[in-house]
Amino acid sequence: MRRHDNRGAVPIKRRWRRGDPMRAYDALPAPLRHWMAGAALPWSPASCMKIWSKAASAEEALARLERAERKMLSNE
Repeated sequence: MRRHDNRGAVPIKRRWRRGDPMRAYDALPAPLRHWMAGAALPWSPASCMKIWSKAASAEEALARLERAERKMLSNE
């Protein structure tokens, strides 16, 4: 079966979201948008911003996002 979305081959459930996802993406800090553009998994702006806001610096936030993504990929 061929998928017609951007999730690729990962078995992540599809979730419906309220609001405009592109507007939420555009409101993110530039380093976070850049990280999301190259991420291996499809992240939501809300989940990324949640991790980002807990960090003391941009570097720490990006490291946290990398760890979270590695953890999710290892669970697959």
